[in-house]
Amino acid sequence: MTHDKTERYVMFASKFLLMIFGLTLSVSSIVRANPSPDAAASTTTFRTKCAMCHGPDGSGSAVGKSMNVPDLRSPVVQKLPDAQLAQIISDGKGGMPSFKSSLSDDQIHLLVAYVRSLHQKK
Repeated sequence: MTHDKTERYVMFASKFLLMIFGLTLSVSSIVRANPSPDAAASTTTFRTKCAMCHGPDGSGSAVGKSMNVPDLRSPVVQKLPDAQLAQIISDGKGGMPSFKSSLSDDQIHLLVAYVRSLHQKK
């Protein structure tokens, strides 16, 4: 009898651990598939405020290229400190408009993070 109970316990524990492992994999795949609200917000902000000149991938649209906007994926841009990128977005520079009156500090910092992510998509 004791052997049967031990065997049933081991089988139960094994099934339980497999179930936990499966749930962990499911949750992690859902998390990867659904970007955070911040990522979605920064993508939307980039598309509405920046993509007209910088293009959807940061390489520059036809309009932007005619105005010599930098490729946001380039090493030159990617090496700029976050604070400097935030200041450029906020204050504008070299023909780029200022966004400090239309974007919050949080939105500007999310855009900096988005610009950083463009390098990875190159």
